[in-house]
Amino acid sequence: MSRFRTRTRPPVALALPALLAVAFLLLPLIGILTRTQWNELGEHLTSPGVVEALRLSAVVSLWALGLSLVLGVPLAWLLARVPFKGKALVRSLVLLPMVLPPTVGGVALLLGFGRRGLLGPWLEGTFGITLPFHTSGAVVAATFVAMPFLVISLEGALGGLKQSYEETAASLGASPVRVFFTVTLPMVAPGLLAGAALTWARALGEFGATITFAGNLPGTTQTLPLQVYLLLQDQPEAATSVSLLLLAVAMGVLIALRGRWTGTPADRKAAELPPVAEEPAPTAAAEPSAPAKPAEPAAPAEPTAPDASGAAPRDGGRWPLHATVTGFNRLTLDAEPGTTIAVVGENGAGKTTLLRALLGLTPRAHAELRLGDTDVTALPPHKRQVAWVPQDGALFPHLSALANTAYGLRARRVPRAEARARAQAWLDRLGVGHLAHRKPAQLSGGQAQRVALARALAARPRLLLLDEPLAALDQTTRARVRHTLRTHLAEFGGVCLIVTHDPVEAVSLADRVLVLADGQTLQDAPPVEVTRHPRSPWVARMLGRNAWQGTASEGGLALAAGGRLVLAEELPDGVPALAIIAPEAVSVHRERPAGSPRNVWPGTVREITALGSRLRVLIGSAEAPDLVAEITPDAAAELGLADGVRVWTSVKATEITLVRL
Repeated sequence: MSRFRTRTRPPVALALPALLAVAFLLLPLIGILTRTQWNELGEHLTSPGVVEALRLSAVVSLWALGLSLVLGVPLAWLLARVPFKGKALVRSLVLLPMVLPPTVGGVALLLGFGRRGLLGPWLEGTFGITLPFHTSGAVVAATFVAMPFLVISLEGALGGLKQSYEETAASLGASPVRVFFTVTLPMVAPGLLAGAALTWARALGEFGATITFAGNLPGTTQTLPLQVYLLLQDQPEAATSVSLLLLAVAMGVLIALRGRWTGTPADRKAAELPPVAEEPAPTAAAEPSAPAKPAEPAAPAEPTAPDASGAAPRDGGRWPLHATVTGFNRLTLDAEPGTTIAVVGENGAGKTTLLRALLGLTPRAHAELRLGDTDVTALPPHKRQVAWVPQDGALFPHLSALANTAYGLRARRVPRAEARARAQAWLDRLGVGHLAHRKPAQLSGGQAQRVALARALAARPRLLLLDEPLAALDQTTRARVRHTLRTHLAEFGGVCLIVTHDPVEAVSLADRVLVLADGQTLQDAPPVEVTRHPRSPWVARMLGRNAWQGTASEGGLALAAGGRLVLAEELPDGVPALAIIAPEAVSVHRERPAGSPRNVWPGTVREITALGSRLRVLIGSAEAPDLVAEITPDAAAELGLADGVRVWTSVKATEITLVRL
């Protein structure tokens, strides 16, 4: 892309008012600069009254900033994360001081916290606190008008932060407070810093609410803006000098922020570094095989999820699963320890909702969940010992790979040194131990996914949930990570659920395949059974087969999409069934075939794609549903196939597999 952009001349009707607006904003500032007595600037700024007012302004603004952080940060989190009735009203209350005249705000504070206000007599009588005409009153006034800047900036940053980071941290055992301080706040630090800077600058320049509520007492409430007001009456030159100081402070804050006052989450400097290339898997010397894997340090004190009585269950490290899910998903799951279940289904079938229900993170579905001897239904997500890996991995960008992997152990109060040792062992086992000190932005997709898997496995969960963990990887990396994952799932003492759209993952990793449709179980069987007799057209197509749904009638199948299919197997009339046709069983001809095929249709080639050493040809027909045929490149060349070419297709009745629905 060229770095030169086409210049367009703006219309005069828009350019002229815009220039006038710039002049309107700039002229007062130029007035301060031109009217400042530069030779007397030092004398004006070092006068006793100005120095005292500057000191008081610093004290008031810093206290106001601290009070805004204590009150505003939780309020911003509440507005960004918690749905509740009246949220719009609360947000309006936050914005009100920004649009309210400052003197009106001062009057409101006086009526609320003054000696004759609603709360003032109680504060004075109970605690001896008098806010009006006191430095604390100036702090309250500055906080009232400045805190909205912090709340708005931080709420915007929290709104831009994906909740998968916080949910993943909870699944690793971190309490909500720990998640807030170790994940949420570090990731929204730019928004917090921007809001804090604006809050401090606004508190430093507050005038109207302060003079109305706290008065104008030298050394007590007379801040720098109030000092400017007094100097204007007797020493206008000195007032100009002090105004220049406040102007310089405000401009300095804005320049430092560079317009990023909304403070969207950032991955800090690591995000600017290009990720390293995917490296070859370490040799056997670097990554030992399963029998020779590094021994994990013993952890007799590692906590486990308590049962209702508070006692730690004793189940020997083997955790069968029993779950009854209601709501959008309506199903029952039972699985023995060491079972891996692939969850498949088309978009909207309820796959991710099922995982989130098991985590306790969605109101759409509720899971009565038992892991081993423990009923964890009533436990919050961070106490369930159910770890998950979302599609993007959700590695915490501000932590290294080692710190990410140790996060779940530290959340369960494993000592730091022991947690890091275990984390390093898991990284070594998954072939990324040499990347322990790199940030996620410095890892390739395959490396980051292996770190995410190491983090989940290191947390010693009883139930492991993987939401399309390999979807973002290229084919070579996916095969490597799949092999690594299969090795470690074989040793896992709990149950693992993997949401996937990849038939290779479903067949190679899973002991069972759970097919969902509209939140319910359509099929739950071993991969071989699902491959041979899929009960869902979507699953059949995912496995690369043609799947036509219909109803048995007069020795054949009346197709739901139109047309008729002749079968070798007879079904009672009216029985719904799914006809499965392998692509290699479809013959393609340029002329109508003669001979034994009983299912013959004319059609048009719509698409040709390569699949390994063979070609897949999509053929559309007015007499039958779309059909996929698989042929060799030589056969395609001999037939002269190309998009739009008219062909004939045929399928022998004996090549059709029927699945009753």
